[in-house]
Amino acid sequence: MNAFPKIDMREVTRLTRAGKLGQAVRLLQGHDSEPQPAAPPGDAARTAERLAGASRQISALVSRAVQGQGSVTPQRRTSPPAPEGARFETRAFANAAGSRSYKIYVPSGAAGHRLPVVVMLHGCTQDPDDFAAGTRMNEVAEEQKFLVVYPRQPQTANMQKCWNWFNASEQRRDGGEPSLIAGIAREVVAAFSADPSRIYVAGLSAGGAAAAIMAATYPDVFAAVGVHSGLACGAARDMPSAFAAMGGGGAVIPRQGPLVPTIVFHGDADRTVHSANGEQVIAQVKPEAGLTETSIDGETPSGMSFTRTRYVDAEGNSVLERWTLHGAGHAWSGGCPDGSYTDPRGPDASREMARFFLSHRRQ
Repeated sequence: MNAFPKIDMREVTRLTRAGKLGQAVRLLQGHDSEPQPAAPPGDAARTAERLAGASRQISALVSRAVQGQGSVTPQRRTSPPAPEGARFETRAFANAAGSRSYKIYVPSGAAGHRLPVVVMLHGCTQDPDDFAAGTRMNEVAEEQKFLVVYPRQPQTANMQKCWNWFNASEQRRDGGEPSLIAGIAREVVAAFSADPSRIYVAGLSAGGAAAAIMAATYPDVFAAVGVHSGLACGAARDMPSAFAAMGGGGAVIPRQGPLVPTIVFHGDADRTVHSANGEQVIAQVKPEAGLTETSIDGETPSGMSFTRTRYVDAEGNSVLERWTLHGAGHAWSGGCPDGSYTDPRGPDASREMARFFLSHRRQ
């Protein structure tokens, strides 16, 4: 995976807020900032057009940056194979906020069982097939018998197919993308007679940030959440604050409401979404008291070291987990190179998330 160039997000934010969008674009592209010539006096229309064009470039570049690089990596274009008796099919959902298609993996032997549901939110430039191939979550679902749902973010909603986590309008209940994702989850439960008390959501990067939003806006739907290389709910409210948040400078407000069990994976060498964001996801939902914190260090057979921190309640239940991946960048840990943005050397995030999810049931 090609790393996105190191960017001074605070300087990008300053330039954007000052209206110097051309210079901000140059910084995002990895160039030094250069003064931009002023528009001719009285040429307001030309100035507005130039600023609008630069704004569109920033939107595209930040969308790419949220995922991890300035260009799209090769993606798997075909669906991962399904074993006999299983299926991986496309469906669609619509409500007042719009519509989204999604793919659902139904494991073999699912008939007659109230299976759990795991909703997987892909990152920028990805799609359901690519994300399924990279995470291998369908394989885990086949072994452990749960449904996997992959909502698709179209280019009509975001030109780089990112979930719009950085827009305030996409961080509220009963509106926008959160209502579509929750609606898909509820539709799957009804269509497949799944277990409504065991619905989970996970995502990578922009999808991880969207997963955190889902836990905040629909704690009555999701029993647990997994955030991989993502950001806390409300870490950004607009484009300028998105730059600051990705650089580790976002302000996170503690969340009110019930604790939704949360598992976080984040590389401490992530140059796209700073690893401080993984800590902020936990800090946002962690109660002030009542949990015991323990940490262990480990190393995978491929040589990646990691630290696993667990927050355990009085009954001995692990309600929060943070996996810090030492030396890892912006990629799904333990993933398969058949999909984009994966690091096969790391701990198997898909299996660890499934293990964590299935230990929790919404009351």
